[in-house]
Amino acid sequence: MNTAKVSPGSASQPVAGPLEHAATGLDPETRRVYVTALEALRQAGIEFLIGGAYALAPYTGIVRDTKDLDVFLRRRDCESALSALDAAGFVTELKFPHWLAKAYANDCFIDVIFSSGNGIALVDDLWFTHAVPGCVLGVRVLLCPPEEMIWSKAFIMERERYDGADIAHLLLACAPRLDWGRLLRRFGRRWRVLLSHLILFGFIYPGMRAAIPDAVMARLLDRLDRERAQPPDGDGVCEGTALSRQQYLVDVSRDGYADGRLAPRGEMTAAEIATWTAAIPGDAALVDPPARVPANGRSAPRAHRRRR
Repeated sequence: MNTAKVSPGSASQPVAGPLEHAATGLDPETRRVYVTALEALRQAGIEFLIGGAYALAPYTGIVRDTKDLDVFLRRRDCESALSALDAAGFVTELKFPHWLAKAYANDCFIDVIFSSGNGIALVDDLWFTHAVPGCVLGVRVLLCPPEEMIWSKAFIMERERYDGADIAHLLLACAPRLDWGRLLRRFGRRWRVLLSHLILFGFIYPGMRAAIPDAVMARLLDRLDRERAQPPDGDGVCEGTALSRQQYLVDVSRDGYADGRLAPRGEMTAAEIATWTAAIPGDAALVDPPARVPANGRSAPRAHRRRR
């Protein structure tokens, strides 16, 4: 495998300085709220990881303002975590039962995450096995592993949010030390999504293409060649809904494609898809969301609402 040297961090040795610097812009009240939440979870014996901007900074050295604190934990620990935060004075809610809860204190909030909006990136034991020690707001914590950060971020391709730049920066900083075998297994049948980000990485940083191991690129490109020679798999399915909950609704509701998120092909139920779709802000949905996702993920073709 290629081992091109990159900076400022690595998968096994995060840079601590930028993480603390990322917090210096916080007002005292927000800092107090976040520390209270972390301490409440620790005292309750809840195993959790820190993700989002507070994990990106030590790996990449990129510091940015963030509106919240992302806490990742196993689904089975969510109820206990919310109870602990309730006892610490937070107002909590299970926002989306398939992936997200929230804890509020005044204008501050904590995202309690146990999966992803598309149901794919479920937090399991491997997140904790490969977690990296770090420090957030002076509290010693575990950071989400870069492999799992890449996996979960790779599918975020909404009109208003695209996490591809985060993935490119994680690859730039961590590629030589990534567990590529585990990363490939994480993507599984959705390996094309990973390949797309690796190809973009070579475009974004042409001088750093060697940071991606030749064996990984060869394996994925060989799979692409072999797939092209075979009959298509998933005829009549739209997998785009795993990338954006909004932009491919028209394919499912108007054009009759099956929703790739729907079990057993995907990881979500029709009810979870309907709830997640109904939460699209404002009039952003192209179609009426809630009850129009049938049990088989298909609808008869019909007219769709125009974007205003």
